[in-house]
Amino acid sequence: QVPLVESGGGLVQPGGSLKLSCVASGKPFSIYTMGWYRQVPGKQRDLVASITRGNISMYADSVKGRFTISRDNAKNTVYLQMSSLKPEDTAVYYCNAVLDVLSYWGQGIQVTVSS
Repeated sequence: QVPLVESGGGLVQPGGSLKLSCVASGKPFSIYTMGWYRQVPGKQRDLVASITRGNISMYADSVKGRFTISRDNAKNTVYLQMSSLKPEDTAVYYCNAVLDVLSYWGQGIQVTVSS
């Protein structure tokens, strides 16, 4: 098991910014590919961004240029900096850790973009 704990969510106005954090414990953090997903009620959970242990990142088209994923292996933490937020970014955001066939999830954190 790799316990993952997200923080940093909340309510923000359109055009605003938020930074999500996810702290992992257990196995050496640096070996995992880390990702952020999001889900709205009634829809599937979608990948937002991911970052490999070699710091190669990828983004969903809908967030490119607005969101930035990063990791600090010394702090066992992955971040998602979200800027220029839109109402359609409203969702529960989940942290994910993957190593080979193993996949672990955080409990999720609400992000609401509304005026």
